[in-house]
Parts: sequence; structure tokens; C-alpha cells
Amino acid sequence: MNREFFFKRKLRMRSSATVRLSSTTKLCHHSVTAFKDSFIISSYYLHHHHHHILHLQSLDMSGDHAHKRHQMQSGSEDYNSHKHKDKHKDREHNHKEHKRDKERENSKNGNSEHRSSSEKKHREKEKERLKHKEKQKEEMFHSSDGKYRDKENGFVSSLSIKVEEDNGYHHPIKHEKPVKRERDEDDRYEHKPKKLKMDNEKKVKKRKQEDSDYEEREEKKPKKRTKEVKKDSTGGKKKAKNEPEEKWKWWEEEKYTDGSKWRFLEHKGPVFPPPYEPLPDRIRFYYDGKAMKLSPGAEEVATFYAKMLDHEYTTKDIFRKNFFKDWRKEMRSEEKSKITELKKCDFTEMHEYFKAQSEARKQMSKEEKQKIKEENERILQEYGYCVMDNHKERIGNFRIEPPGLFRGRGDHPKMGKLKRRIRPEDIIINCSKDSVHPKPPPGTRWKEVRHDNKVTWLVSWTENIQGSIKYIMLNPSSRIKGEKDWQKYETARRLKKCVERIRAQYREDWRSKEMRIRQRAVALYFIDKLALRAGNEKDEGETADTVGCCSLRVEHIRLRPQMDGQDYVVELDFPGKDSIRYYNKVPVEKRVFKNLQLFLENKQGKDDLFDRLNTSILNKHLQELMDGLTAKVFRTYNASITLQQQLKELTSPDDNIPEKILSYNRANRAVAVLCNHQRAPPKTFEKSMHNLQTKIDEKNKQLSAAKKELKAAKADAKMLHDEKSKKAVETKKKAVQRISEQLMKLEVQATDREENKQIALGTSKLNYLDPRISVTWCKKWGVPIEKIYNKTQREKFAWAIDMTDEDFEF
Repeated sequence: MNREFFFKRKLRMRSSATVRLSSTTKLCHHSVTAFKDSFIISSYYLHHHHHHILHLQSLDMSGDHAHKRHQMQSGSEDYNSHKHKDKHKDREHNHKEHKRDKERENSKNGNSEHRSSSEKKHREKEKERLKHKEKQKEEMFHSSDGKYRDKENGFVSSLSIKVEEDNGYHHPIKHEKPVKRERDEDDRYEHKPKKLKMDNEKKVKKRKQEDSDYEEREEKKPKKRTKEVKKDSTGGKKKAKNEPEEKWKWWEEEKYTDGSKWRFLEHKGPVFPPPYEPLPDRIRFYYDGKAMKLSPGAEEVATFYAKMLDHEYTTKDIFRKNFFKDWRKEMRSEEKSKITELKKCDFTEMHEYFKAQSEARKQMSKEEKQKIKEENERILQEYGYCVMDNHKERIGNFRIEPPGLFRGRGDHPKMGKLKRRIRPEDIIINCSKDSVHPKPPPGTRWKEVRHDNKVTWLVSWTENIQGSIKYIMLNPSSRIKGEKDWQKYETARRLKKCVERIRAQYREDWRSKEMRIRQRAVALYFIDKLALRAGNEKDEGETADTVGCCSLRVEHIRLRPQMDGQDYVVELDFPGKDSIRYYNKVPVEKRVFKNLQLFLENKQGKDDLFDRLNTSILNKHLQELMDGLTAKVFRTYNASITLQQQLKELTSPDDNIPEKILSYNRANRAVAVLCNHQRAPPKTFEKSMHNLQTKIDEKNKQLSAAKKELKAAKADAKMLHDEKSKKAVETKKKAVQRISEQLMKLEVQATDREENKQIALGTSKLNYLDPRISVTWCKKWGVPIEKIYNKTQREKFAWAIDMTDEDFEF
């Protein structure tokens, strides 16, 4: 009877509670989320409908405590009875859930004095928070059967509450009629939210334990994330360390068509050499056996000569004469009166002092060398770069040459003259108007500051030896230099298309009635066939006696009707550029030979061979034949086309990398011979060749021993017929193959070095050979570009490396 009574009473209580909750929903709809700052509502909290109802009753009582206190008092006894019965009916219900409800109820009943002081704040907080869950609550409260079911526990839930367990942040949800209230920041520190947050943490812990794979997944996720970050971080550091800075691909941009070279240019100006430091008092100069103290100006010039005492220049009369003449100009009157002959001057102590300084520099410690290196790097970073059109560009020669004695090339008539110190007052600066102008050293000023964007130089001055203008310009890897190179080779490629027409033209001119046309045609034939330089016009006595095609004299040519079994041979022997001797015996066509005989009639050795021709006349004629054509273009064209032809003939598909590189060097050598790029054998050539030959002999011995070991291993394998002996044979075979390859590389190196003894390959490679030919060859035959061009050269020819594929044809 009692059991049935309590059961009916329970049903009536549920029904009345549902009605009350429906009628008072609008009064308490802001109270459900009162504890959101401290804990997160979980679906686990909604297991059974009576828990939700009782919880909402408590919230309703708390939310409207002043008006509904009698409801809480009348339902307190029923609530406790119901809770006790539910515990025995649902044994599978989690013990922690029940404990949590009990603790919360005790907290409500045991802290009534605390509630009275803070319930107003809670009510305001609850009403503001619940606006995000209004729709979900309405659906929950108005469900058809009044039940709240959880999918994980076999129930169907009509309400899904999403939570963020990591930080408790709740994404705002827009409502039609939001309730706007100011939030009291002190609410978060109330006692009840803290208690509920602890309960929620226990609930989250339980959920993790229930999922068997949860911990494993959570452990993997941070590790994976950490690994990825580490990988990215390492990759980033590696990239920053090893990969070069992004190169400005100027060749992919449009060129300026108005003749300007740049739009913006900013730099720091030149770096001047340090001032002269007087010699220590113990280092003395002697004249006629007596010590003599020189004035600072005279002493500085004397040190220039003292440093060169062991050089062959000081043995040349012209050098000594020019030095002494300029030195006397720097002396004071009393010094001039005493020092009248150079042969009485003794610079020995000075020379020994500078020699000792040089040795001391070589013996410097690592730390000292590192300091100098760091200082040079600092100067380079400050002065070695400019900003051109919003790009950082390397400057070529940003240091002003220090004073000294002029040497010149070959037997220059002005060798030994004093190169004076360049001062800021001699310097012309070129930069943008809107740039930060370079500042001169304190107490000085520039000669001039210009803003000429039609030129490519940054700094200029006039040197005192020949009155020529010197420039500070950009590095060969810069856009301006690269564009100039690209244009040069493109002009040579255009010549390829019309060279046969030009050749037919000058062949026809060999028969011209005018002597000037005949001379022009024969000179052009020499420039085309022999790749001779045109020969610039020079003032008498101002430069070394070097000649080119247009300045050949009678004494430089010999005509041989027959020589070495060949007809119509021309023998040329003259000092070329840098006073390097050009000697060649070349058979020519009969018409050319007859014309040369005509040109030599009634002339002496010092007379010009082409007396009615000069460089200006020749280049003017070439401009008429093709736009942009000069005598130098023929030289570039013949050098590049020769390289391309030689590479096709010399490269074999069966060659390995060293043999292919040897073929490339031989093709380059053919060009160097054509262009007369000779050099004196290096001083260390014999020693280096001896060391290389020693390595070859040792490698031959190793190969001989390896072959004997292989033969013995084969004999053992033939007798034993086991796996061990077979493996030994394979190992010995690999050893023989490896040593053979090493020997081959050394032999190729020796051959290459011997053939290059008197040939300079660098000049033609950097100045006359279209780099796209080399890049194409490397890509076609699988040769690393690093084997042909070093780092500096790759920077210079970055445009060619980037734009060229293996199908390029010059």
C-alpha cells in the first residue's frame, strides 16, 4: 500500500514539476548556464529525466528565490526520497554521478548563508548565459515524452550540448531577443562555480577512461604535432643556412626602352685606402752611404719603390727613370739638392721591414685572421652593395686603389710613374635624387654629385698617369652587367644569320677598283678568319706598342708563296694585347695574297699595312652591314660557334664525366688558341706536374697489386667452388674497377694540365663564349654545371643557366 502510494505520488510530482517548469521557463531561462564559467555541461549529466527535472527545479528555486522559497521547502522532503529510491532502482548508474549530485545538494543546503549574498549575482549571470541555450532548452522541455536519452547509454537524446573542454570558451549564438546585461567579473571567483568545475573535471576524466582508444589517440596527437613542428623548424633552419637568397630574375622582366639604366640608385660611396703610416725611427733610408731622414711625402713614395726591389720592374731603365722623376716632385727643396742620383739610394732597410711585415701577416694566429676577416666582411656589407630599382646588387670594385707606382702591361712607356692618392675632392658620385646621398669623410667634400640614369657607373674619377677615367661599377652578376652580356651574345647570334652574306660582300670587294675598299675587305677577312682584334687608335708614346688588325705594320707580316707544303701562306708576328706575342702561319686565298702584295709595295717596316683604314672606318662600314655589328662581334661569334662545333665533334656518349670534361676543355682550348689567349707557364707548373706524376705511379702500383689479388681470388674460387670465394672475387673485381677509375682521372688531369700550360681558358670562357652553349652541353650530357663554372661564374651567368634547355643552338 505504501509502495503504491509513493509511486502515484511520484508520478503526480513529475507531472506538476513538468507543468511548473513549462510555465516558469521564461523566468529561469537565464539561470541554466550560471555555472558555465566554472564547469561544462556534458551529455553525461543528462542520463535520466528525473535528474534533469530536479536540477532545473533547484535552478528555478535559486533563480527566483525570493518568490518561490515555499516551493523549495515543500519539495525538499520529496526530492530526497525520490533520490534515494532512484539510487536503488538504477544500480548501473555511475557512482560518481550520484555523488556529484549529492555534493551539489549538500552545497546548496549547507551554504544558505553564502547563497543569500551571491544569489543576485548568480541570477544575473544565469540569465545572461542562458540566452545561448534557449532554443535547445525549449526543445528539451517540450519533448513528447519528457525523457532525455543518451545514445552512448542506449537512450535517444533530444538535446545535444557541445562543449570545449580545453578552455571553457563558449561560442556565442545569435538570438532574436538577446538579453543584454553587464557581467560582474568577480562572479568567476564565487565558491559554487569552482566546486562545479572540479566536478566537471572528474566527469571528463571518466569519459577518457571509458574510451579505450582515447588515451592512445591523445598521446599520438601531441607527439605527431611536436614532430611536425620540429621537422618544419629544422627544415626552415636548414633552408636559411644552405639555400642562397632568392635571385632577382631580371631577365624575366621587361627592359627599359627610354635608354635609362635604372630608376633608383642608392649606395654608400667608395672606400678610401688608409692614410700613410710613417716608418719606425729604426728603419732608415741611406743616400750615398749616409742615413737620411725623409719628409713624410718623400718617404711614402720611397716605400713604393722599396717594396718592389725584388721585382724585375726595378731593373728596367724606363721604370727607374720615371720613378725618380716623380719622386723628386714630392721632395722638399733640401732633399732635392741632396738626392740627385737613384743609384746612390739605399732602400734595403725599408725593403727588409716590409718583407718582415709580410711574413708576420702570414704567421698570424687564427683569431687575428678572423678579426681581419670580420672587419672586411663588415666593410663589404656596408659599402659592397647598392640598392638599384628596389633590389640589392653587389658592387664590383668599391675600394679606391691605393697610391703606388704604375706598372702597365708589357713594356709600357709610363711604367714607374707615381699613381697619386685619390681624395674625395677627385670623386664624382652618381645616384638618385631621391636617395640618401653618400657622405664624404669628415672635413672633405665630393667633387660633384650627379643623377644620371643613362650611365651604369656609381663613382668616377680621373687618374693622373694617362688621364683616363676610372669607374666603380656593379659586379658581373648584377642585372646591368648580365643584360650587357646577354645583348652581346644575342648580337653574335644575329651575325650568324647574315655572316654568309657579309662574307660574300667582302670577297667581292677584294676586286674593287678602290684601294680603301680592298684594304677594308682584306682586314675584315683577317678579323673573320683569324679572330683578330680590330686595333684601337692610340696616341704615340702613351701606351705600350701593341697592335691589332687595322694597325698592323709592314714589319709584322711576311708573305710566303709556299711554306710547309702549303701555298699562299701569310706569317704574322706582332705584339698583341697586353704585349702578348701573336705568331701564326696561315694559308689564305690567292686573291687575299695578291692584295697583300699590292699593299706592301713601296713601304718600309714602320709603315702601316692598311694605310687607308682605321678602326672607326671599319666599324662604320660594319654598322651598315648589320645593326650593332662591330669588329668585336666577329670575335665573339667565331669563338662561340667554334666551341659549339668542337663540343659536337669531341664529346662521346660512352665517355664518363672526367673524359667529357676533358673534351670540354679541349674545345675551350681551341677557342683560346683562335683568340690568342696565351699565358706564361705557372712558376709552380713543374712541381705540380711532378707531384701529379708521383700519384699516377703510386696508383699504377696499387692497380697492379689489385689485379694480382683478383687473379689469386679467381684461382681459389675455381678450386673451392664455395660462396665465400665467389664473394671474394666480386670484391677484388670492384677494387680493380675503383682503382682503374681513380687512375684514369689522374691521367686525364695530367693531360689537361699539360695542354693548358700556356693557354688561358678563363678569358674566352668568361668573355667570348655564349654561356648557353656550355649550359646546354652540361644538360645534354649529364655533366654537373659546377664542373664547368665555379660559384662566382654561376652567379655571373645565372640568366643563361635559368633560361637554357638542352635544345639550345647558338
